[in-house]
Amino acid sequence: MPVVRSTAALVPAERHAYWHDVVSNTFIPLDVALHEREPAEGVIASRRVGFLQIAEVGAGPQTVTRRRRDIARDGEEWLTLTVQQRGRALLEQDGRNVVVGPGEFALSDSGRVFRKVLPEDFSFLAFHLPRARLPLPERELRELVATVFPAEHGVAALVFGYLTRLARQADELDDDTARPLADVAVDLLAVLAREHAGRSGCEAPESPHAVLALAQEYILGHLHDPRLSPESIAAAQRVSVRYLHKVFEREGTTVGRWILRQRLERCRRDLTREPAVRTVAAVARRWGFVSPSHFSRAFRTAYGMAPREWRATRADA
Repeated sequence: MPVVRSTAALVPAERHAYWHDVVSNTFIPLDVALHEREPAEGVIASRRVGFLQIAEVGAGPQTVTRRRRDIARDGEEWLTLTVQQRGRALLEQDGRNVVVGPGEFALSDSGRVFRKVLPEDFSFLAFHLPRARLPLPERELRELVATVFPAEHGVAALVFGYLTRLARQADELDDDTARPLADVAVDLLAVLAREHAGRSGCEAPESPHAVLALAQEYILGHLHDPRLSPESIAAAQRVSVRYLHKVFEREGTTVGRWILRQRLERCRRDLTREPAVRTVAAVARRWGFVSPSHFSRAFRTAYGMAPREWRATRADA
């Protein structure tokens, strides 16, 4: 579940200091100046996905500045990618000044001075990660920051779509699933950097690790679809079915077994949480099982008891 911090319960006179502390503690030491005499409500909902910190931020007009004294207070360097949802952001870093509008994203580097002006009510998604996680030469990183990427085509569209879906599904991910999904976010940023540097065209990541994480993310978003298959997954990742199978075999499993395990785990969770008015068959259909008998056999094999027995056991606990 996200950690939510809000100024809603504070009187306007107390919001500035509290918001300054919340922003700095959520991300990195920053100077925050609010532009309203009576500041609007500010909300930050933050969660972890592996080493990634994902935060949804919404507030009124303000300017956020990263000064040299703020940099000196940090022991690590961080990168923050922000996906603008509402309002505009004016980002200044490394001598570049760009305007980021809704549906666009940009990257900032905590190791150097920057300023972000938010002149109107706004909301954005922020993805915060250690600088060391993105293995880019300094020259390429400097080219990447304070650059606006419209989420319309190419690798930028892939990055935008992947990160926004990851943010939506973050609360559903366990640690074992979250870690590789955070890794693939970094892989995609590296591909974006190479494309931006002109060293490659618009291409999907080809490393097995990236393909695996993207395929798993796609599967998790389509578990409800009984038509989900290796063919549809491979087509979505723009790889061959044979290569997809090889990627999963490297992890000691198959595409089909991984899908089945994810579906069963979500059915098991729902049978624990859902009221008994929802039938076992309805829970199975929710997660893509067409045949109730097949679901019951698979559930018994995985958990040692029938779905109804599992539900009864949990109800008595």
